[in-house]
Amino acid sequence: MRILLFGRDGQLGHELGKTLAPFGDLLAVDKGDLDLTKVKLIQHFVENFGPEVIINAAAYTDVDGAEAEPDLALAVNATAPGAMAGMARSSGSLFIHYSTDYVFDGEKGLAYNENDPAHPINTYGRTKLAGEQSVQAIGGIFLILRTSWLYGIGQNSFPIKVLAWARQQKHMRIVEDQVGSPTSCRMLAGMTAALLREKDQRGIAWLEERSGLYHIAGKGAVNRFEWAKKILNLDPHPKEHVFKSLEPAQSEGFPTPAKRPRFSALDCHRFENVFGLALPEWEVSLAEAMREGF
Repeated sequence: MRILLFGRDGQLGHELGKTLAPFGDLLAVDKGDLDLTKVKLIQHFVENFGPEVIINAAAYTDVDGAEAEPDLALAVNATAPGAMAGMARSSGSLFIHYSTDYVFDGEKGLAYNENDPAHPINTYGRTKLAGEQSVQAIGGIFLILRTSWLYGIGQNSFPIKVLAWARQQKHMRIVEDQVGSPTSCRMLAGMTAALLREKDQRGIAWLEERSGLYHIAGKGAVNRFEWAKKILNLDPHPKEHVFKSLEPAQSEGFPTPAKRPRFSALDCHRFENVFGLALPEWEVSLAEAMREGF
């Protein structure tokens, strides 16, 4: 299988690169290899490599930075995946694209399903929604996988931040009014691999019939404060902690350029019913990540 992966050095791209390498001929590229704002460069990689599968794990993910750079965020999060989808359709390739729970405003108060109307409240969410719409408008054989609170090896990963704060700060305050579905990059990469195995066994037509938008995230929901508590309880090196107290806080106490949805957990039943696959409970994935490393 010839796989072209965009976003090699990101949290998810890192895990995808490791997980998909045994599938065959994998070409993984990142911003050091091409500028995603240049559609012709994307086209160059696609035409020269001739992939059977194109996977886009690249994105402008700086939620606050997107407020200051909306045009760049739109180019990377919407224009680039639209171009990739067009090239995939022209060549009959499968296109897999990842999106975010931040396409929702967080006002529902329950886990969102794919039929819920998207209403992003920040630039990042709006550009990611535009990317989804671009891919859907082009059609072809595609899977848009919306996920929530993705974490992995990156410095911006919430578990890694919490572990660092516990070793640096005497008093920690974590917001308790933001709820999501923590998702391990390694688990999501593994699920992507499972989809490619199904493609190999059942044929591309099987996936073509199932093209569309799906939610895939760690099962369940938790607020950031409780998530932080679980991270600290699972830390294999608790003797390194210097913090004396961990207290809940409200989002208003941490003003940021971009608003965050208060409740953006995802309902993944559609994915489970269509593919017969599911990620485990978020606590299970977190325990494994803490035990084996992100």
